[in-house]
Amino acid sequence: MQRPRTAAYRPPQVPSVDQVAAEERAARLASRSIKKDAKVEGLKRLIAMLDLTTLEGADTPGKVKSLCQKARTPDPDRDYPSVGAVCVYPPMVPVAREQVAGTDINVASVASYFPSGQAALDERVEEVERVRDAGADEIDVVINRNAFLSGEYGRVHREISALAEASGDAHLKVILETGELETYDAVRLASRIAMDAGADFIKTSTGKVKPAATMPVTLVMLEAIRDFYRETGRKVGMKPAGGIREAKPALRYLVLVKETLGDDWLTPERFRIGASSLLNDLLLQLEKERQGRYHSKRYLSLG
Repeated sequence: MQRPRTAAYRPPQVPSVDQVAAEERAARLASRSIKKDAKVEGLKRLIAMLDLTTLEGADTPGKVKSLCQKARTPDPDRDYPSVGAVCVYPPMVPVAREQVAGTDINVASVASYFPSGQAALDERVEEVERVRDAGADEIDVVINRNAFLSGEYGRVHREISALAEASGDAHLKVILETGELETYDAVRLASRIAMDAGADFIKTSTGKVKPAATMPVTLVMLEAIRDFYRETGRKVGMKPAGGIREAKPALRYLVLVKETLGDDWLTPERFRIGASSLLNDLLLQLEKERQGRYHSKRYLSLG
């Protein structure tokens, strides 16, 4: 996979974000009503866009196997799509790889000393290489927020570039940890640096810091992707993650994507949502649309 490289990097001038306008536009788009057939289509599409995630210290091979089974067959009684990917810690990559063999489900793993990123670059690169060699299709890495907030933008770019090179053919999803970046202008700039450095996706959050994904932050990142595409012709994906647990707000993210980037991004190849519990609510809402009432939660697995 060929990614851009530069020997010396100076971030381009990026537009300043009008905070009030961004928040008003996000709120306006979030108010759109999606009903009936469009809602059912949206709910099914969201299943296919899920990165079904378990990132807990207590994760075991058995838990990952159960997660992968649910990823393959979200509802045994319905012809629903499988999820886009399962996302696990590095030691669990071989387990997940075996469980999803023969399917279109990707295996994603966090790396680069997730969630803090507080390690020497060579250590972070080595972890990315290990995860790549273990069979991960996608690698989620965190930016060096210390360097970014200190204004060391060239360093941030060099580090992401090194991680992109280490990822090889695996897709690199770069986590900005927007809850620590403080302003929309910082989110916009970090998005551009990550894309310039070779990110295949930009991602809001690790899910370990609050606030995580929000509609206005996601809008700012989507607009950065739009402008980057217009300038370079390269399509970068988007992944909000953290705190998206219910179908209704998840559908609002689809509206944001469609209105900002268009239908080309309404695919699992260009848009994902990172979540651990969202799938159950998507299934509950689909059952409600089908039968006019909610399915009992006791019939849904906890994974």
